[in-house]
Amino acid sequence: MNAPVLSFSKRSIPFPRLRNPSKKINRCPRVPAMNKPLLVFDCHEAWVYQLAALDRTMDVVVGLRGRHTTGWDENMRPVPPNARLVRMEDVLRNRREYSCVVAHNLTDLIEAKTIEAPRLLVLHETLDGALREQGSTVPADHMREAVAKFVRLTGTHVVAVSGLKGSSWGFDEDIVPFSADPAAYLPWRGDLACGLRVANHIRRRPHVLLWDFHLQAFDGLPISIVGRNTDMPGVRASSSWNDLKDTLSRHRFYIHTADPRFEDGYNMATVEAMAAGLPVLGNLHPTSPVEHGISGFLSDDPAELRAYALRLLTDRDLAVRMGQAARATVAVRFSSARFKEAFTRSIESAEQAWLRRDEPVLCGSFHN
Repeated sequence: MNAPVLSFSKRSIPFPRLRNPSKKINRCPRVPAMNKPLLVFDCHEAWVYQLAALDRTMDVVVGLRGRHTTGWDENMRPVPPNARLVRMEDVLRNRREYSCVVAHNLTDLIEAKTIEAPRLLVLHETLDGALREQGSTVPADHMREAVAKFVRLTGTHVVAVSGLKGSSWGFDEDIVPFSADPAAYLPWRGDLACGLRVANHIRRRPHVLLWDFHLQAFDGLPISIVGRNTDMPGVRASSSWNDLKDTLSRHRFYIHTADPRFEDGYNMATVEAMAAGLPVLGNLHPTSPVEHGISGFLSDDPAELRAYALRLLTDRDLAVRMGQAARATVAVRFSSARFKEAFTRSIESAEQAWLRRDEPVLCGSFHN
């Protein structure tokens, strides 16, 4: 019988069966972890780029199956200054020692199964949202239990980018939110009386993004959509991070809508927009960082939200004040310093989990 498929990434793999051996395997003496680089699987260049804040070098694995590019996507971010790009076959051949493996799905962990190093699994989406987007019929409880067993037996520490995402998988003890540095963005101009939304593959996940609600609120207004959406005429992705920064600096406000069951009231692009000085419009959401009437407007009434949009389109001074409040929120809640401190603790937790583990044996085939 084939193992059940786990697919909370674009790369789907049969879920492995694991067993504990009767005898522990002797381990080599530990070399100080800070003297070794991180091994980071590329998943989302904007998130990986945050790791430049760490006082560590890193090898970033590119050329992963199922991605839109065979290398690092410099349209999203430049290569971090503390990073070297590598291919997985070179990593396995060279047998370099690593302080920690940073993975984003079980596919990554299985591909790194022969590497003797602590493991971190970063959760970027809710379980219910992933199952909904992929049309999976696997019960959420079954998936949750299977992942919990896998990470326990492999000595993997789990960190989530938000409390909602962590709790959906049953891992809510270590939460490390996104970060953004307002100083990294251009001065806000807001010279375009136009709203902005940054999102990829919108029509693949309309329920998660409340796309019908977005259209009810903003259809017919001057709104720019930026992202990888080849099925939406006239929509393009940014050509570089500098291009995105310029786009953010010129638009009047930013839009983020999401179903609270499946997604947070913000994403990394929202935090970036706030750091760049844009007020945010969206639906009422318990995890939104937006303070209604201060750093943006929130409403579950599309007509009311539309009225707020029209107000910002005609009142640049209001957008200035709200954008300044949004920047202040990011400086306090999403600073690079907070990210660095929290993620460093996550790596330390991964090291402890690795030492406590029972050596697992992976059985079965692993193929796409």
